[in-house]
Amino acid sequence: MLNIRAETLIDIIGDLYTEETSIVLSDTKNYLYYRPSERIDLKIKPGDPVVEGTITAKALKLKQKVSEYIDRDVFGVPYYGMAVPYKHNGRIAGCVTAVFPALSDALSVVTVQVADGWIPMPFEDILYIEAKNRKTYVIGKNTSGTHRNSLNEFDFFLPRDRFIRCHRSFVINIHHIEAIYPNTHSTFELKMKNGAKIPVSQTHSSYFRKLLGF
Repeated sequence: MLNIRAETLIDIIGDLYTEETSIVLSDTKNYLYYRPSERIDLKIKPGDPVVEGTITAKALKLKQKVSEYIDRDVFGVPYYGMAVPYKHNGRIAGCVTAVFPALSDALSVVTVQVADGWIPMPFEDILYIEAKNRKTYVIGKNTSGTHRNSLNEFDFFLPRDRFIRCHRSFVINIHHIEAIYPNTHSTFELKMKNGAKIPVSQTHSSYFRKLLGF
């Protein structure tokens, strides 16, 4: 059986995200390991108790994956987090948490890189975001470009009343859906207003239908 230290495994998980993401490992009561990022540091130390009101505490209490915004009252800085409990011998034994810096409420654009510079793209102009060939592409009404954030990070940063994860490779703006068509195996295909066709995977189809009410 492969034996990997927890710290090594968490560092590998951290490398899946950008340098702006902090990674936390805990058991059911205490933090075990913490890797702060360049953008956000919650000042957690191994051995500190899991703080009530944190994303980690909520995931442990609910015994399921949790992702949401946590305000500055808990650690002194606001952040977006995603926490996933893990099991040992059939019981919840702890949690792995990814911590992302919160965007300012005033920030309502995504600045994409184009051939000769950068262009701020308002949220309402974004049609969809696609992960392809290890790059993240932001497709807008009038322009398109790349961004350093991963699709997972966009999934947490962007407003939930407008953007939905519909596939492991796509986050879409629901305001730019022209039509929804049934596909095989309880999946769907979206026709966007620019003519692009976006798949809704089986993993996301149930949540997608519930959210859009059909």
